[in-house]
Amino acid sequence: MKDYKLIFAVITVAIVWGTTFLAIRVAVETIPAWFVAGIRQFLAAIIMLIVLLSRKEFKWIGFKNLGYQIVFATLMLIVANGMTTVAEESVSSSLASLISACSPILVFLGSLAIGLQKFSLRSLAGVLLCFSGILFIFWDGLQDLANPDYRMGMIFLFCAIAGWASGTIFTKKLNIQSGNITLNLFYQFLFAGVVQIIFAFLFSDNYNFGNWSVKSISAMIYLAVFGSVAAFFAFHYALTKISPVQVSILAYINTIIAIFLGWLIMDEKISVKFILAAALIICGVFIINYKPEMFRKQKVV
Repeated sequence: MKDYKLIFAVITVAIVWGTTFLAIRVAVETIPAWFVAGIRQFLAAIIMLIVLLSRKEFKWIGFKNLGYQIVFATLMLIVANGMTTVAEESVSSSLASLISACSPILVFLGSLAIGLQKFSLRSLAGVLLCFSGILFIFWDGLQDLANPDYRMGMIFLFCAIAGWASGTIFTKKLNIQSGNITLNLFYQFLFAGVVQIIFAFLFSDNYNFGNWSVKSISAMIYLAVFGSVAAFFAFHYALTKISPVQVSILAYINTIIAIFLGWLIMDEKISVKFILAAALIICGVFIINYKPEMFRKQKVV
């Protein structure tokens, strides 16, 4: 780890993606969720466009590739990111991060169903651990399900992780070559941003722009610049230096950071059952994704 750029990239991904759940919670305090999600993606698209123009890489990607990007954007950005943002209007950032950490379970089960993954006792143990963690979450907050807003928030969260898992499986199944990732992301961010802003005007009860606080606007800009763009570039730089399975370890750090920040800054209640649920889910996801090369040195050619 003498590569200081790599160290910086890894730290950036771990911290920034760990703070996005908190930033969303702050943003939706005064800004309707679909506006937060839509403006975030639209700003990210503008930043991507500036990068592409400066590199003279901006071009039309063709209708076939555009179709793929629209599918990715729908599943990963509109459904997964958008519904997580909507959910955080009624659930805590720490709970949202913990439920989102369960997405590898659905990826595994979906991959198993269509033959992309083989069944093993180790994977079964991981799935059972994750489900045990989810049971602890509902055991701790069962009475909260009587609140319709909280109940809808949980439904949105599970729709979000289903969207993320579907997008991941779609990528695996088609085995699509990434090409110019920045160019593809521009089209994804642009499509998602436009659709989500339309949703915002359609589904937001009150979008009085005068009520938007400076704190919420700042959090939304942070999500666009750092959560969507900076962390993405850092993530892909890390992938050029270390293996994907090694980078995947960051997902566990993200969840821990999100839970800690929710407790520290937003004064979110973290019970013993919640900590136990987090431990079970993180362990379960780790067991499902474990590969021996996670902890081996990666040779860079």
